[in-house]
Amino acid sequence: MTARLTSRFASLKRANRAVLVAYIMASDPDHEACFEILRGLPEAGADIIELGFPFTDPMADGPSIQKAALRALKAGGSLKHTLDLARRFRETNADTPLILMGYANPIESMGYDAFSQAMHASGADGAIIVDLPPEEDAPLRAAFAAHNLSIIRLATPTTDDNRLTKVLEGASGFVYYVSVAGITGANAATATAVRSAVARLKRATDLPIAVGFGVREPEAACAIAETADAVVVGSAFVDEIVAGPSAQAAERVLRKVAQLSEAVRSAREIEGMRA
Repeated sequence: MTARLTSRFASLKRANRAVLVAYIMASDPDHEACFEILRGLPEAGADIIELGFPFTDPMADGPSIQKAALRALKAGGSLKHTLDLARRFRETNADTPLILMGYANPIESMGYDAFSQAMHASGADGAIIVDLPPEEDAPLRAAFAAHNLSIIRLATPTTDDNRLTKVLEGASGFVYYVSVAGITGANAATATAVRSAVARLKRATDLPIAVGFGVREPEAACAIAETADAVVVGSAFVDEIVAGPSAQAAERVLRKVAQLSEAVRSAREIEGMRA
């Protein structure tokens, strides 16, 4: 529900710290290993979870997430299995917001109303549909509204003021600012550029601003967390899946999450000491 996202952002704003949004690919490296990672994310420090659903042509994603999608598809991953993972997660965790992220084709195959009903039944809170622009998402928005689900939109460095107005129309949950013009896992933007972009977005909307793409190390996460409402990390976690023996994949991912979470949590304390 949108309310779960609103509550999480509000509580951490009161605590004067940013949110860590952790992305993993559903069914990577397989259904059960993914669920082990998924249910461990909140304790490791993830404040919001993005669960990607695998697709054969992930055009906005870099090599890390492309490979994760292929591993997931090979393991039998699908939108249906992603929704099942979300449902299983919600049975064990009632509070952590969970959103789905992916592409329009599998949703259109299912149907917007059926997808929205399945989202609601699974306990998911909203979705980012990368290749469904505002001009084309009205039917999905209507289906989501019936179940109080968030439609989360993307803004980029090339989004001008006229386009930003359209991006924000009907958006809810938060705004995802893509900090670089490129694919996931690309080079991170400078802290100065992010600070300026976040300030501009905040003048245009009251929605929280999450910044992602290219955030891999604690230093980058810390710099972004000083001004953004949330830091989104994906490729850095996905890469840990194949960084060693498969039996230790969950341990590696959750350790990386803890490192990034600590950086996000301490960012404004560090900034305060500098002031």
